[in-house]
Amino acid sequence: MPLDPYFTQRLRRHRRYLLRQVLGRLRDTLPWWLAPRSAASPPPRPSEMSSPVAAATGSTPEPTRVERAARARARHRRAAWAWDRDELASAGVRGPDLPITDHVVPVDGFPAVTVRVYRPAADDRVRPAALYFYGGAFRIGGIDYPTTDATCRRRAAEADVVVISVSYALAPEHRFPTQVEQGMAALEWVVGHSEELGVDADRLAVTGTSAGGAIAAAVTLMNRDRGGRPLRLQVLEVPVTDLTGRHVDLIPTWRMGVPALLVFRELRSIARTYLARREDARNPYASPLRATDHTGLPPALIMTAEYDTLRRDGAAYGARLRASGVDATVVRYLGVTHDTPIYTAALPAARSWHAQVVAALRSLHA
Repeated sequence: MPLDPYFTQRLRRHRRYLLRQVLGRLRDTLPWWLAPRSAASPPPRPSEMSSPVAAATGSTPEPTRVERAARARARHRRAAWAWDRDELASAGVRGPDLPITDHVVPVDGFPAVTVRVYRPAADDRVRPAALYFYGGAFRIGGIDYPTTDATCRRRAAEADVVVISVSYALAPEHRFPTQVEQGMAALEWVVGHSEELGVDADRLAVTGTSAGGAIAAAVTLMNRDRGGRPLRLQVLEVPVTDLTGRHVDLIPTWRMGVPALLVFRELRSIARTYLARREDARNPYASPLRATDHTGLPPALIMTAEYDTLRRDGAAYGARLRASGVDATVVRYLGVTHDTPIYTAALPAARSWHAQVVAALRSLHA
């Protein structure tokens, strides 16, 4: 099916984004004296200068490569948040006002993680619950991103379930398996505090989008392996399930006119950012598709998009689950791209996507 006209202008912006990413990484590999002046980071304030001589003379030492990278990440994350805000305002649907609380969950051997609890109403009724892991290539995103917040609000209200959004740590400051361990700790915390949260610990789901889909799938594996709570459902939206890149599908890339080299470089950069070692890509908690055994996992709804290089990741994972006796449904939305769920005010497919997730979450009431 042809690409939906709604995505045509966004495709042009995506091409420019990929090109900027490649040029940016190339710039970062150059010595400072060859880097373009327009790309140079602003000099530090005198109070930030590490050298007493520099502070005394007023000179501004060149930032190190690590400092330049940290500043670039900060700029990228600010830009990503602003883009997310603008997309929600122009083409998304804001969520309703709901009772919301934040909690800090300790994680043994790893940084503590914040979770945000969305209740459909300010009452004492016990409800099913769903953990949610946002997307962002493991290195951007957060529970405060406007579309993430709107998604959690709408799903909690329309499915009448408690949604727990997990603010897992971002890479490369924190690498795998930090995020999966934080997700597992959040799940155990919900079970342990189910009574005060008004949650039925026997009716739990784990959900995630894109990179968050990888974390969600890994949490279900870890929960099974550690003898945790039986889960009712996993919902994986455009998930990445194999960080080795073996299941990357270049057909959508070719049809959209995006050079395959740029896509490969971007995907490889994501994996390198998240994983401390190349061999970690074969770890099933990083690449759930590579687990040797998928028996005993919860039923799955896996949603993919026709114009998404990750569509084979989702389809292959669904097939692997079914081969292991797990009830798994894989749905491919035609004519749309990876970030389809954002555009519920502008795109019929996005509204259908949202409705299907809500229906799946409502099944927890059965």
